[in-house]
Amino acid sequence: MAFVSKDKPRRVLSIFVLAMLNVSMMASLRNLPLVADYGLSSVVFFIVVALFFLIPSALISAELATGWPKTGGVYIWIREALGDRWGFFGIWMQWVHNVAWYPAILSFVAATLAYVIHPPLAESKAYILAVILISFWGMTLINYLGIKTSSWFSAIGVIFGTLAPGALIIFLGITWIIIGNPSQIEFTAKALTPDLTSINNLVFLSGLFLAFGGLEVAAVHAADVQNPQKNYPRAIMLAAIITFVLVMLGALSIAIVIPRGDISLVAGLMDAYAIFFAAYKMTWFLKGMGVLLIIGAVAEVNAWIAGPVKGLYATSIHGNLPPFFQNLNSRGMPTHLLLIQAVIVTISSLVFLNMPSLSSAFWILTALSAQTYLLMYLLMFISAIKLRYIKPHVPRAYRIPYKHHGMWLLASMGIIACIFGFSIAFIPPSHLDIGSLLFFELFLIIANAVMIVIPLVVYQMRKPDWVLLPKREQLEV
Repeated sequence: MAFVSKDKPRRVLSIFVLAMLNVSMMASLRNLPLVADYGLSSVVFFIVVALFFLIPSALISAELATGWPKTGGVYIWIREALGDRWGFFGIWMQWVHNVAWYPAILSFVAATLAYVIHPPLAESKAYILAVILISFWGMTLINYLGIKTSSWFSAIGVIFGTLAPGALIIFLGITWIIIGNPSQIEFTAKALTPDLTSINNLVFLSGLFLAFGGLEVAAVHAADVQNPQKNYPRAIMLAAIITFVLVMLGALSIAIVIPRGDISLVAGLMDAYAIFFAAYKMTWFLKGMGVLLIIGAVAEVNAWIAGPVKGLYATSIHGNLPPFFQNLNSRGMPTHLLLIQAVIVTISSLVFLNMPSLSSAFWILTALSAQTYLLMYLLMFISAIKLRYIKPHVPRAYRIPYKHHGMWLLASMGIIACIFGFSIAFIPPSHLDIGSLLFFELFLIIANAVMIVIPLVVYQMRKPDWVLLPKREQLEV
């Protein structure tokens, strides 16, 4: 069951801002080195992930968001299909995956900033940790100002810090090949064929699923969008296309100039820019590029900070969160949830002090983030199928074609992708030093178990006085 408040929210987001929000949530340039490691064969992996995950999640999110365009996003969708317990579990997983993801992407910010001010700082764990904490707490304060201010910050940041640098590295890569410079990858049919001799060679695929995740997050702002029934599906499909092209060609540009095995998961993008700029006598622009990349990464994190938190806050309407977490400021932002999120991110960031290298810390956090996020997607795909049967008459401005057959096909592909991505993340990469294998496995197993158990326990402990609004002020539909 969904609810609609008597007070209609003011529409503050245009289709342009919504599209840029979606791109900022997906088109992360920090994922390029991760995928570049596959070389030309990454094209095959991109196509597979696009078919089995990106397209299903984009189309299914569009149908669900226009059928249930209420603030709450996946919480509302899963709750409508599977009940309140699993709706709360789903939005919790969408939110909690960021606990691992924020420190990972902000380590990219720290390494890039080191290129700008003093490269040796990139090897300092204390420096990395300081940048993570200062930047995240700063963005938390920005989100206190409300979704309109926060969204414009992300939209502008993604244009100058993600789209422009992404387009530039693609241009540099194409130019590199055209003028005949040596390439670290061969453009042959053999190079295009993925190496499937070892399952370890497929591990980074889980990171690719994470790179294409996030299309559903902007749905929590559906009530704030101008004409959501038309603008949401348009923006979501445009964002998917931009992200696919940007990430695939950008990753190939890195693979062209850096040999496989030498690509740093944290600093690989700046390493590639350094090689390009040195060859083209443009080293003077390297620091400026670093500044733009920092802006893009910060905009991406900022776009994520409010979305999942607002979705989690929506569950308090039905009494799933203690009263302390239901506080809103004058701009309608759940400040106590934002504060608690910042505290948890601070604690999780300490992993950088206990891993053998930045790349290993980056990967273990990325793997954990992908696993928890895929659990949410698994519930979303299952819910989409069930809603076709139990809520067939709910108007959907966008509906997946071919009736139930189309929904079953796309959702089943998404379910298979989620199970595969979750399972393969437990396997360490073949050429990355992750330290103790026992620690790697126990960390993922225990962390996943904790993240799964907490929402189930919290839901079981809920009390009647946790309900945010009196029942007479809720309209069940």
